[in-house]
Amino acid sequence: MPCGEVTLVRNVDYCPKCKKTYPRGDRELGITDEIRATDDFIEMVSYVAQMVASYENASDLLLRIRNVYINASQTKKVVDYVGSRVHKKQMDKAETAYCKPEVAMGYNPEWKKKEYTLYIATDGSAVNTRIQDEDGSTWKEMKLGMTFLDKDIIRKKDTLHIKKKEYVAYLGRVNEFKKLLFKSAVKAGYGKVKRVVVLGDGAVWIWNMCKELFPDAVCILDLFHLKEKIFDHAKLLFPNSEKKYTRWAETVAHYVETDQVKKALKKIKDNPLPTEELEKKINLHGYISNNLERIKYLEYKNKGYYVGSGMIESGNKVVVQKRMKQAGQRWSRDGAQNMVVLRAKYESGDWQDVKSMLFAGRTPGTRREAA
Repeated sequence: MPCGEVTLVRNVDYCPKCKKTYPRGDRELGITDEIRATDDFIEMVSYVAQMVASYENASDLLLRIRNVYINASQTKKVVDYVGSRVHKKQMDKAETAYCKPEVAMGYNPEWKKKEYTLYIATDGSAVNTRIQDEDGSTWKEMKLGMTFLDKDIIRKKDTLHIKKKEYVAYLGRVNEFKKLLFKSAVKAGYGKVKRVVVLGDGAVWIWNMCKELFPDAVCILDLFHLKEKIFDHAKLLFPNSEKKYTRWAETVAHYVETDQVKKALKKIKDNPLPTEELEKKINLHGYISNNLERIKYLEYKNKGYYVGSGMIESGNKVVVQKRMKQAGQRWSRDGAQNMVVLRAKYESGDWQDVKSMLFAGRTPGTRREAA
């Protein structure tokens, strides 16, 4: 039964060389040197902090549900402690797989590969940081990748549910992100399945990355993104009539989906936007023209491929935006990376990987071996 507040008095040893004190019994109690808390407590704090909207909310929730007080700054410190270690471990594994792909994938002759389709979806979303670029902007791109097999897709009426998937995320250059994505693809079955599909939003870095990492993949321009672009153009073309811009957009989308791309391009060319500035900004004609080899939707559908239903867009909302784009939030580069790696682990259903790193071979709730 609850016994109220308990005060624990311990002896400490003092090191005159480093001028630090070391409480006795910390190792037996499972208390870490960096955070001065047990691994079980650290895991609980990081789990709650990545789920709620802010560190302040996490602090309040822990006090209410566990009657444990930890302030917002200490909560952030815990997340940085856990997130940085998970990220380092993840990057180390990704680096190994990227540098030695033949070892990571193993050798699998074609006849031995499984009759599955591996989907690799990528996208980027902006996160507000404390870092200014040359133009004064503080928004940086958080790259997100998602891998899953077709056998794990469950169709429910007009929606798709993916029962097993993995997210990877990186705030920074594609040179590091691609290693994470490659490792995730290998884990999902790259090299062991017969078909590979890469879905992207049209960004050049995605197709360049695909060409390097997955040369055997079918690259598809995500239809969800293409339709968004078509509707953006239509709304500027007919700003005062929803009926007109909807009809125009649906006609162009139909042409593209049914292999009548020439008709779509002609309709776009015959209906330019009112100003040259808007035309350059949207550039729908160029967007389609530059992706002709990736919009053969009729062919893809006949082969049973998914051509895009906003899966990765939904991933951006749950992994990144839900926690990291709240009002007034601005992130340091490391702080953002430490948080997003935990968000990705949670939304991938792989929180056990976080616990494994923390508990390092021992069962949660047990004490460490004494030195």
